[in-house]
Amino acid sequence: MDLAVECYALTKGFPKEEVFGLTSQIRRAAASGPANIAEGYGRDSAGQYVNFLRTAQGSLKELETHLLLSGRIGLVGASSIEGVLARSESVGKMLRGLIRSIQRSPNLTADARLPTADAVEGRKK
Repeated sequence: MDLAVECYALTKGFPKEEVFGLTSQIRRAAASGPANIAEGYGRDSAGQYVNFLRTAQGSLKELETHLLLSGRIGLVGASSIEGVLARSESVGKMLRGLIRSIQRSPNLTADARLPTADAVEGRKK
């Protein structure tokens, strides 16, 4: 969720005319990732969980596209989005690893399928 918080902070500086444009798109894509992870975890099977994790991956790619576009059209400087893009890439790598892990062991218990917040956000304990 740290990624979503960063995106909300980044878009606070966007012009008011973008409130229903890129501001909204970036915020929705950023919030969609963790929401899909949570929703998938609440499902009954590892297969359903993986499908929601893949949807979260798609949301990350959508977010990255919107961030790059906002830089190209001058809403934000490239240096302002570098850290957010790096975090998005890191979260994407963790999602890919989690998906592979679940696919190798589809009979995991619910508790074993849930990544910790530290793991999803890439923080060290």
